[in-house]
Amino acid sequence: MSVATSPSAELQALAGAILGASGSLRRSLRREVGRPAGLEGLTEAQRELARLVRRNAGISVAEAARELRLAPNTVSTLVRQLTDAGVLLRAADGADRRVARLQLVPSVRDTVEAWRDRRAYALADAIERLPVRDQRRLGELGPLLGRLADEVERG
Repeated sequence: MSVATSPSAELQALAGAILGASGSLRRSLRREVGRPAGLEGLTEAQRELARLVRRNAGISVAEAARELRLAPNTVSTLVRQLTDAGVLLRAADGADRRVARLQLVPSVRDTVEAWRDRRAYALADAIERLPVRDQRRLGELGPLLGRLADEVERG
């Protein structure tokens, strides 16, 4: 990026505010509800993959890589680690044996779902305490942050 095309100071401040707020929110939720029991030893990348597989049972490694915006070999490494740790089940696709489909081990799925529910409840409780106007604005934020992530990915 050249100096002539660098973002304005105002946009750089906005970017810093978004990064700060998202980190603060993540840390606050972690303090409020902790980490999923039995999965405390996992890295953030491993937990992120486990959450993705919980939401998308049967997802392929390639699909997970696209969704997480990671290289396929990175996701393959995470899958191997989580399979060895007894967190993930990996099975060949019925139609294409070259494709691996991912599922959480049932007991792990229950743990991750309960943890997700606790996080969602804590966040919903906090949102409920905000003024209605702010609640409505937050309703627009999810799709907007998704589009922002797409723009970051495009470089």
